[in-house]
Amino acid sequence: FGLLRIVKMQQERCSSSDRPLDPGCVLACDAERSADRPGCAPVDFPVAVVLPAGGSGERMGLPAPKQFCTILNRPLISYTIQAFERLPWIGTVVVVVAKENHDLMLNIVQKFNHTKVNVVHGGTTRHRSIFSGLQAFCNTSNSLTPKPKVVIIHDAVRPFVEEDLLLKITLAAKEQGASGAIRPLVSTVIATTSEGYLDHSLERAKYRASEMPQGFLYDVIFQAYQRCSELDFEFGSECLHLALQYCGVNAKLIEGPPTLWKVTYKRDLAAAEAIIKETLSMSACIIAGAEAEATELAKTLQKNLNMMETDVIPCAKESNAGYLSKTRNFIHLSMTGSNSLGVLEMVKHFEDTDHARLYPVVIVWVQLNMTKQSVDSQKTDELTAFRILASEVIQGNVLLYGIQIEHTKVPEQWERSVERLTQITVALIRDRNAALTGQLLRV
Repeated sequence: FGLLRIVKMQQERCSSSDRPLDPGCVLACDAERSADRPGCAPVDFPVAVVLPAGGSGERMGLPAPKQFCTILNRPLISYTIQAFERLPWIGTVVVVVAKENHDLMLNIVQKFNHTKVNVVHGGTTRHRSIFSGLQAFCNTSNSLTPKPKVVIIHDAVRPFVEEDLLLKITLAAKEQGASGAIRPLVSTVIATTSEGYLDHSLERAKYRASEMPQGFLYDVIFQAYQRCSELDFEFGSECLHLALQYCGVNAKLIEGPPTLWKVTYKRDLAAAEAIIKETLSMSACIIAGAEAEATELAKTLQKNLNMMETDVIPCAKESNAGYLSKTRNFIHLSMTGSNSLGVLEMVKHFEDTDHARLYPVVIVWVQLNMTKQSVDSQKTDELTAFRILASEVIQGNVLLYGIQIEHTKVPEQWERSVERLTQITVALIRDRNAALTGQLLRV
């Protein structure tokens, strides 16, 4: 089934020194209130977000704009929206799209249950679109877009933005009037002559790259756009400069993390998918049957899965609901011949809580075979039933994989089997390959 190749690819990916850094809490479902965090000031004023998403994505070379390209069956812009929606101190997210993409964006909002989003039409340039987003707050009759104290402007194709940075940007904007994220330059900037020769270079240490997000007092940035020229609307690129030029507000600059990178080219989609998969695979819940062998196997797996945060819990406990809600990877251990009731109950819980709406849930169903019966004599209807079950649960965004492991009392053989079981389990959780669902692998 190509699993050894998958294991090797995952090992190479994990050891690569140039892969994007882990986005940390960016995919967390529930964000803590900042007031509860030591050293963080509370946000006790209204904050909103404007996401300009009207670009055509010409550099991507794909038929659809990059913000609507899918990663793990979910549009890129939906990941960015969730990075803001998960923060309780952010009230409204205004998404600015081209008129022809209005219905598409509304479908995304509905499908992925985005509850803070208001969709408006953009203009012919980036600055015109941002101004359209800001004007949405001027409609006092629309309760969905109340006027904020601070507004954050961010790129729709920068999904990996963390709460700590957003908090710093927001508080600095409230105090200073404007703030923005910066990053060190990674390349030297040079000026060229009209003939294409080197004119001079800049001292890289003195300069920074301007990034998103940027924060503003709403009245400051709205007034700046009201005053700016047609030339600014047509060719301008820096919101911070508009605040300085037309309102005299000098922005506070805050160095951001490496995860602020922007999805620009087709290869960036693969990098973003790798980050999301890796983040989703950082924890797992091992559900063990009551049999001594299953319990012992669960403890061994937990020890072997040292790259993940793992918990071992018993089957059929009502108190397990908390575990089912806090992770997206499950290793369900049972004896061969036991029915699939435990898995079905898990899937029912996911459906009731909408746990699998945004990201796939992975269940690796490990069946411990205690008999000396040859694996070739297993009944074909067992595999058929498993495949049917996998095809049903995948409709609910649950990926079900099966592994049978033969129990042996020979220590060396058992250790090798468990080691291979660990490798395959890690590969399935990290790769999250829907094409492999319904396969009953044997160790």
